[in-house]
Amino acid sequence: MENSIYDRDLPRTAANYAALSPLTFIERAAAAFPRRPAVLHGSLRRDWVEVYARCRRLAHALTRRGLGRGDTVAVMLPNTPEMVEAHFGVPMAGCVLNAINTRLDAESVAFMLEHGEAKLFIVDREFEATARQALARLQRAIEVIDVDDPQYGGPGARLGRLDYEALIAEGSPDFAWQLPGDEWDAIALNYTSGTTGNPKGVVYHHRGAYLNAVSNILVWALPHHPVYLWTLPMFHCNGWCFPWTVAAMAGTNVCLRRVEAAAVFDAIRAHRVTHYCGAPIVHSLLVNAPEEMRRGIAHRVSAMVAGAAPPAAMIEGMERLGFDLTHVYGLTEVYGPATVCAKQPEWDSLGVGERAMMNGRQGVRYPMEEAVKVLDPGSLQPVPADGETIGEVMFRGNITMKGYLKNPDATQQAFAGGWFRSGDLAVLQPDGYLRIKDRSKDIIISGGENISSIEVEDILYRHQAVMIAAVVASPDPKWGEVPCAFIETREGSAVTAEELAAHCRAHLAGFKVPKKFVFGPVPKTNTGKIQKFLLRQQARSAAAIDV
Repeated sequence: MENSIYDRDLPRTAANYAALSPLTFIERAAAAFPRRPAVLHGSLRRDWVEVYARCRRLAHALTRRGLGRGDTVAVMLPNTPEMVEAHFGVPMAGCVLNAINTRLDAESVAFMLEHGEAKLFIVDREFEATARQALARLQRAIEVIDVDDPQYGGPGARLGRLDYEALIAEGSPDFAWQLPGDEWDAIALNYTSGTTGNPKGVVYHHRGAYLNAVSNILVWALPHHPVYLWTLPMFHCNGWCFPWTVAAMAGTNVCLRRVEAAAVFDAIRAHRVTHYCGAPIVHSLLVNAPEEMRRGIAHRVSAMVAGAAPPAAMIEGMERLGFDLTHVYGLTEVYGPATVCAKQPEWDSLGVGERAMMNGRQGVRYPMEEAVKVLDPGSLQPVPADGETIGEVMFRGNITMKGYLKNPDATQQAFAGGWFRSGDLAVLQPDGYLRIKDRSKDIIISGGENISSIEVEDILYRHQAVMIAAVVASPDPKWGEVPCAFIETREGSAVTAEELAAHCRAHLAGFKVPKKFVFGPVPKTNTGKIQKFLLRQQARSAAAIDV
């Protein structure tokens, strides 16, 4: 077939084509804004020229060790300057960054090091004990680089022969790193927090990382030189791609080893933080902090929350705090957030409760994700925009993972029908916004009626005594399943099962009201997600309070 006239004599060359990669963002930041602050950590201050030079040193040191395209470099670091540098220096060498959850046990860490075939392991001293146990489980040796953060004063011994500063001293600040030859090359490996069996290794490519980093700018209307506080772990979906986003806008990374309410508010005041991200539990921590801790913040702070459905009560609380909240939704497989509840100006005239309900939806696709649909999982036909018909949320486009590492069956299953199947159940509302109803495994079927656990949880969160609420199915001889609510109360508050049931009956159909309540600590994953699979086990055996 003859080429189009637009294909003849119009070659793709180095002059008119380059692979998309977020690595170009730091090069520009250093060139355009060399003396702008790039990283703040305790008393440490580094500008973009310094950070860029350190990243190039890291890349050169890795290259000198023979590491290159497709080699995995694992890191076990909190939100410190070294973690920021790893997001650039590791892929500058052509390597793939595997940022490991610092809260995992040794067995899980060992699995990830082995499965990802890590060639180098960079470890903060705080996690030495876990890392040492993980390394002892391996059948091969991995070079370990120690990081000794001056902000950490706790226990922990050296694991390797070199520390991080000695490593990067081996490299040149003028190292001539190259863009990937193919933007489809892997840039990062992230493991899912699988609740059963081994976690799956989600592979990101340079193109997707670039496009999602830019999408973050667009959906948040991110200004030049934002001051970004690292409350979100950078090991979680590469910090939703924000290490690259902040570089694109020559912003300031305010590092934070540990998320505590006092430390967050102190950092916001001291550095005039403009933006931060976090799961609902982080925002709830701030909303429920003592009043005196929150005083003295007069400037605008923009917060981004991701979750299947942050409770409306939390959204209302953030408004009262004076923080501007943007709700996004996504999964590890789509680089973190991939939809946004884009705010409409007419919502401003609504009451705070109704506005919170509108802002609590998952919304519309990210600008650079090709499509997000609510489809019937069998026919792949779109559900009607009636707010009632339940389908599965499915993604398609450039900010969807390459696939699962060494797991072709899981990859094929996830992409069956030409869509990434999220496993999240949702409805499409008349205005085109999607709203999550539940995970497919979390829907409760009681007497043939579907009950959204998220809907029930949202009502429970509106009770002033409730700090955390989680609802799962409990076996019932008459109805098959009934809702069972697990409740953590606020400090100093008390509430009975009967009071909570009455509260729910005032807002829900009778069959949706929890029939059982369990009071006490609610188990969470290492990333702060509620472990519903454990709650389902407890619901089958726990001494629940029936109402």
